[in-house]
Amino acid sequence: MKIDTQGMSLPLDPNYKEKTSVEDQRKALPKAIITPRRLFTPEYVKEMKILINEVLDERQYRKELSQAVDNPTPPGISYFDVDHFKHSIDDPEPQYPLESYDEDDHEA
Repeated sequence: MKIDTQGMSLPLDPNYKEKTSVEDQRKALPKAIITPRRLFTPEYVKEMKILINEVLDERQYRKELSQAVDNPTPPGISYFDVDHFKHSIDDPEPQYPLESYDEDDHEA
């Protein structure tokens, strides 16, 4: 009987018949899970989507104005007009899009 300090040899049992190949060992390993990396953070993506939708809404409004549509809906307050989203430190940031905006409540 010998002691294998490296764990590289098979047991010396004469009845041991299972010899696994390197390919069988590779197949037995679990597959690695890869999480894709993105260039932009989730917050940046959210803001870009808001910006794109605001630009499209503005374009649609201008198109309606040029075509003499009855009661065209003007685009709302921009998410990037930060003066409309001021709040105290104890209050959460107002949700976008703003339902209504009261000038008296948000004086600078």
